[in-house]
Amino acid sequence: MKPEDIRDRLARFPRFPLIHRPTPMRKLERLSSALGGPALWIKRDDLTGLAFGGNKSRKLEFLLPDILAKKADTVVTWAGLQSNWAMQTAAACRMAGLTPVLVLFKTYDLPAEPDGNILLDRILDARIHYRQAEKGKLVGLEEALAEATGIAAEYRARGASVYVVPVGGSLPLADMDRPLGALAYVEAFIEMQEQARALGFEPDAVFHATGSGATQAGLVVGARRFSPGTKVYGISVSDKAGPFARIVQEIVDKTEVELAGEGPARAGNGPRDRDIIVLDEYLQAGYGVVTGEVASAIRRLFETEGIVLDPVYTSKAFLGLIDLVARGAFKPSDNVVFFHTGGTPALFPNRARILSFLP
Repeated sequence: MKPEDIRDRLARFPRFPLIHRPTPMRKLERLSSALGGPALWIKRDDLTGLAFGGNKSRKLEFLLPDILAKKADTVVTWAGLQSNWAMQTAAACRMAGLTPVLVLFKTYDLPAEPDGNILLDRILDARIHYRQAEKGKLVGLEEALAEATGIAAEYRARGASVYVVPVGGSLPLADMDRPLGALAYVEAFIEMQEQARALGFEPDAVFHATGSGATQAGLVVGARRFSPGTKVYGISVSDKAGPFARIVQEIVDKTEVELAGEGPARAGNGPRDRDIIVLDEYLQAGYGVVTGEVASAIRRLFETEGIVLDPVYTSKAFLGLIDLVARGAFKPSDNVVFFHTGGTPALFPNRARILSFLP
C-alpha cells in the first residue's frame, strides 16, 4: 500500500470527537543544549483535551463509534489503580452517554483513596471494582480479562448491554475485535511527521512509554509506511522486553491487515526485529513504583522546560531517552521526538514518595 492509500483507509473509520488536533510539538531547547547531543523535540499528547489529556483520547475516538454501533450502554475495562486509561475511558463514556465500569488492580503501595485519577473517576461516577495484585507488576492478561468478563456478566444479569474493552484499547480482545487503538497512533505518526517537516526536519527516532502495546504498534506501522528511517523506541513500564515485543508485533500484524482493507494483507511482510524496539532497562522497581531516578527525571524536565511528567509512564520513558543520549546512541545532527502520553494526575497521590527523594 502507498501512504496515500493508508490515509484514505484511516479516513473511512468513524470518529467520536474528543481531542484537539494537532497536539503541539516544539523543540526542547534548554534540555538539548544541556545534554549536548541530538536535537530533542516533544509531541504534547498530554494536551489532547479530554479530561487531563493523554494518548488514550486518540484511541477512544476510534473506539466509541464501535461501542455505540454495537448498541452498548455500559463499558467495562481494567487497568492499574491510578490508570489514565481508566479515567479517560470513564470521561469519554460519560460524554457518549455510556456507563463506565472500571476494574482497578492495586499494584503498588497506594491506598484506593479519592486522589489523582481515582478522584476524577469518582467525580465521573464511574462504577469502580478494586482488586489486589502483585506489587510492581501488571496483572496477567488472562487473569484480568477473566475478572472483567465476570464483572460484565454481573451487569448483563441486571439488564445492561455491555462492551468489554481491553486495557489501553490495544490487543483485539473481548468485544473489541479490531486494533482500533493502534490505528489511532498510525494517524498520530502522520500528524507528527507533518509537523516535523513544517519545522524543517525528519525524525530519526521517536521515544514513548509503552504499556499495553497499541501506541507503539501504531507508531511502528506509521514509521514503516511513512518514514522507514525513523526508529521507534518503546520504553517498557511494566513487562520484560521479549514477551512484550511479541505482543506489540501481534498488534502490528493485525493493524497491517486492517489497513489493507479489501486488498491483500501485508501483515508480517516488513522487517520485524528491527521495527520492534522495546527497552526494559528503565523499569526501575516495577510498574507504578516511584524511585529516586523517577523523581529526579520529573524535576529535570519541569525545571528546564516547564513540562510535567507523570510518575508511572512518561518519567521512565524520559529516563530512557536521556540515558541513551548520554551514552552516545545518537549523533549531534539527529532529531529525536519524545511523545508525552499524559498521566499527570498520578503525580498527586504519589506526592509523599516523590518529595522523599528530592532535596
